[in-house]
Amino acid sequence: MQLVSFIAHIEEEFEDLPKGLIVGETAFRQLDGWSSMMALILIARIDSEYNVNLSAEELAEAATVNDLFDLVKARVAI
Repeated sequence: MQLVSFIAHIEEEFEDLPKGLIVGETAFRQLDGWSSMMALILIARIDSEYNVNLSAEELAEAATVNDLFDLVKARVAI
């Protein structure tokens, strides 16, 4: 699992943002287009791509894309 591909999946969900804007240090909840619906979409995308089921609380605890990546990566390794 690579951070670059993880970011690419997130970028696909934020269709209105230019590619390359999201990096590991990005506070994803501060991005234009973030909403409770986007949170659900992101949780579903992570489940679909990585077979990792995140709770809303776990998503809320992640401040940056790196935090989210680390959480998912730890679950994939289990």
